[in-house]
Amino acid sequence: MMATERCAGVDEAGRGALAGPVVAAAVILDEQNTITGLADSKKLDANTRELLAEEIKYSSISWAIGIGDVAEIDQLNILEATMLAMKRALESLPIPPDKALIDGNRVPSVSIPTQAIIRGDALEAAISAASIIAKVTRDHMMVQIDKQYPYYGFASHKGYGTPVHRSALQKLGATPMHRKTFSPVRRCLNQLNMV
Repeated sequence: MMATERCAGVDEAGRGALAGPVVAAAVILDEQNTITGLADSKKLDANTRELLAEEIKYSSISWAIGIGDVAEIDQLNILEATMLAMKRALESLPIPPDKALIDGNRVPSVSIPTQAIIRGDALEAAISAASIIAKVTRDHMMVQIDKQYPYYGFASHKGYGTPVHRSALQKLGATPMHRKTFSPVRRCLNQLNMV
């Protein structure tokens, strides 16, 4: 009898934010241990995501996180930093997968077979699980960043370009957690330099 193929789902959180890292997760689900309620993390409320993240960590075969930090995002660009975070997540899995299903239309450069799946977080349970772990992990990181820079509202908007965040950026300038190559942050820096 042939062993079951171990397939990892991979997704990221924070790609469109103006501040903070991009966080990727890789998850190998246990097919004998179905998790109810898996969905694209953006479609779940924060409390449900937290509960599911704990269940995924407890009952999956293997899971791991990979991070592309702000310096890497600015140095490489957001796509390359995302691919790097996904690569790190896959390579950090304690139990290596035989293949990886990646949310989106690009795949990281890794030594195992990969398949890109557009809207994979809505179609593949393992990618949904990865999207939840990535989002919850990044949200926790942004709450910690909020303690360092309390006047920006990171704990609520998680670094995304909300009106509150953009207003704080205009008034207070950019922090070391801001992505200097993203146009709203770059514009803000340019305006401050002109004054």
